[in-house]
Amino acid sequence: MEATAVGRKAAKPGFTGRGAHINPPNRFLPTRLEPDLEHLEHDEDALAELGRAETQYLADQSQSIVAENDSPDVPFRYSINPYRGCQHGCSYCYARPTHEYLGFSAGLDFETRILVKHDAARLLRQFLSRPSWQAETIVLSGVTDGYQPAERQFRLTRQCLEVALEARQPIGIVTKNALVTRDLDLLGEMASLEIVHVVLSITTLDGELARAMEPRTSTPQARLRAIRDLSEAGVPTGVMVAPVIPGLTDHEIPAILAAAAEAGARAACHTHLRLPATVQPVFLEWLERTRPWSRERIESLIRSMRDGKLNSPEFGHRMHGTGEMAEQITALFQVFARKHGLDGDLPPNRRDRFRPPKLPGGQMRLFE
Repeated sequence: MEATAVGRKAAKPGFTGRGAHINPPNRFLPTRLEPDLEHLEHDEDALAELGRAETQYLADQSQSIVAENDSPDVPFRYSINPYRGCQHGCSYCYARPTHEYLGFSAGLDFETRILVKHDAARLLRQFLSRPSWQAETIVLSGVTDGYQPAERQFRLTRQCLEVALEARQPIGIVTKNALVTRDLDLLGEMASLEIVHVVLSITTLDGELARAMEPRTSTPQARLRAIRDLSEAGVPTGVMVAPVIPGLTDHEIPAILAAAAEAGARAACHTHLRLPATVQPVFLEWLERTRPWSRERIESLIRSMRDGKLNSPEFGHRMHGTGEMAEQITALFQVFARKHGLDGDLPPNRRDRFRPPKLPGGQMRLFE
């Protein structure tokens, strides 16, 4: 759905509360469906119904829950994703193409067709009971956000934390949602055992921009309050300025770091915008629809960091890009991270407290 705007007045969105307003073709399917709306041209009620884009929850029958990562650009090896797809609807989300492996689109489908791993806690318990497990940190979540709105209903992330606490399993959390503070009772106890840290991702402090760009995340101020609440509860907490979008959010780096430090963050990191595969049409449509007056400039700056392209998948470059603009953003981040005492690392999680969790019904540990 293409939209145009005059001056600085953006067009009214067609899908309220959604970051994507299109469903780009799935790269792996030989055919695609195109809506034929000609016969509905004068049926306002039918057109309004098509624009509602209700969320569907689908059961995920996965038989494993812990994924292993070997990317040199990612600072953790193991992760858990209780959900596939993400209601946060961030227009720039690098995880969107993962939905194509499920037969869906990386666009609106990614935000509205959420797969729910109801057995997540049971599968984690089984995984941690393996004799070969060495209690490395597991991150919630490596792909989609474990505290997205679906978590209010299904509580799968909380159930996984309960298993982790029982096993004294070290956990890292990365989220954009202040819902993480709901679990302060668990996180505080885990912090006392030195087996948890939490990182809040903040892209912008501009509430209006955040609502347009990442429509179902917590507001920037709510995320800052979450940093404060977690820090006051003794949970080691950091901030991730991500993604930094040149020409749109890069100027906010000093203010984000200052606000996070004031709220109690103890470390900071950042990544630059990357637009792999079908993230590109989603983000560019969003940019044209909401920021038409600056689209060309922003796209040009993105390309300047990616050797003239919109994305560079090479290890070592994909998170931060190359070129003068990328170097300027990184230098800016480093200066203000150092100024606010955020240039160190969060304390490492302890691994020596781990104990295998009990299996239901007195079942013996796996593979013994």
